[in-house]
Amino acid sequence: SGSTWSQNALDQWRTNVASNYGMTVNYNGTGSSAGRNDFINQTVDFAVSEIPFQSNPEDGSPPENPTAGYAYMPIVAGGTSLMYNLKIGGKRVTNLRLSGEVIAKIFSGQISNWNDPAVQADNPALTMPDRPITPVYRSDGSGTSAQFTLWMSKQFPNIWTRGMLSQFPQINSAFKGQNGSLGVAGYVSQNYGEGAITYVEYSYAKTSGFPVAKVLNKAGYFVEPTYQSVAVALMSATINPDLTQNLEGVYNSGDARSYPMSSYSYMIVPTQTNKIFTAEKGKTLSIFASYMICEGQQSAKDLGYSPLPMNLVQAGSDVIAKIPGTAGAVDFNKCNNPTFKPGDSPSNNQLAQSAPNPADCDKQGPTQCLGGTGGAQEETPATGSGGVPGGSTGGTGAAGGDTAGGAAAAAAGAAASGGEPVYDANGNLVSGSAIGTAAAAVSLPFTLAEGGWGTPQYIMLAAGVLVVAAILVPPLVSRRSRRGSDARG
Repeated sequence: SGSTWSQNALDQWRTNVASNYGMTVNYNGTGSSAGRNDFINQTVDFAVSEIPFQSNPEDGSPPENPTAGYAYMPIVAGGTSLMYNLKIGGKRVTNLRLSGEVIAKIFSGQISNWNDPAVQADNPALTMPDRPITPVYRSDGSGTSAQFTLWMSKQFPNIWTRGMLSQFPQINSAFKGQNGSLGVAGYVSQNYGEGAITYVEYSYAKTSGFPVAKVLNKAGYFVEPTYQSVAVALMSATINPDLTQNLEGVYNSGDARSYPMSSYSYMIVPTQTNKIFTAEKGKTLSIFASYMICEGQQSAKDLGYSPLPMNLVQAGSDVIAKIPGTAGAVDFNKCNNPTFKPGDSPSNNQLAQSAPNPADCDKQGPTQCLGGTGGAQEETPATGSGGVPGGSTGGTGAAGGDTAGGAAAAAAGAAASGGEPVYDANGNLVSGSAIGTAAAAVSLPFTLAEGGWGTPQYIMLAAGVLVVAAILVPPLVSRRSRRGSDARG
């Protein structure tokens, strides 16, 4: 039980192992705080959380101290996004940009209207509407809330003065609390959610068909939390000895491609047997864990996450080896993870290396890309003076690494030479000519070598049952895994 931030990935992996290997895994997305408590109380066999056990819980409850051995295992990376629902003159906005200071002021109640001068300054291509902002927050104990408030407290301590909180407070009557990631995303996506904004894992915005704000990074670019921008950002993370994360380097990364609110989620696994966890269960758990950090990472991109890099997979493999009854550590020559290939250095990340630079119109200043984000890729009509068509549609800039700036400049030049449409507040064309959306930018994911070396091609997976993160079937019945092509389904 536990995290909803990573639940979309877990649900996909559960489906995959059920279809391909006959292994049933049930997971209850109750929130990180509840998951950690379930693990302490030994009512589940593993938990998932974005933050470690808390020595001084903010609600005054006793320290979170499991009595049996445990370890943190990274399972998936991603970006905490700002999903929103906003229209200008009846036209949906899909290219909103927000600086960190503006975000902190919105979620501390200091900015309450979309036409606030600070919001307008971030969005030169838009004439921001006179509409109240409805901040939507997690009403349950949440690792997402903890990560979001930690970022605000580290970057804007004079604005967000409450520190890291798993329980987000009701700031004022304009704030709306909802339970779980589905709850906050669901509120924003409704018609009554117009004007609302929430913090939620990027995956939920993609699956909801809604846009996310591009967030200003330290290099002065507004960036979307794509799988590549997260991969770049996490190259600056510091991994603690217990595999928890120190993200200050991520927040302050000077790489123009990085998304500042990038992080990863942990599975908390037993390293000792206890009253419910046996060695037989440990074998099943170790096989599922190996699948997650190798083959399972292939689906991370499409789900709105970012695959774990090699150094975290290595660390996860070490944890798997400590699970009682383990089936063994990961064979890195057979680990079908898209961030590395056999022989790579742990300090490399194939996705980060191929990540393109942001478009020029994503740079802080008088111009703004019009391309959409998240689950809403359509362009936004310009209602201000700084719109540039296309640009960084999908958050990956123009097609291809170091040439992104030139392509963006060409797009800007084409717009400047005439034809850039300008609309009034009612969505009527007042100058220029209407044009179609620019082609989506090209991303460059790593392509596996011929005759792949994925885990499903080499490992014998057991059939087992994990119920609400607790494995209930003791002995395992082995069966040969299907071919790798079947596993990727």
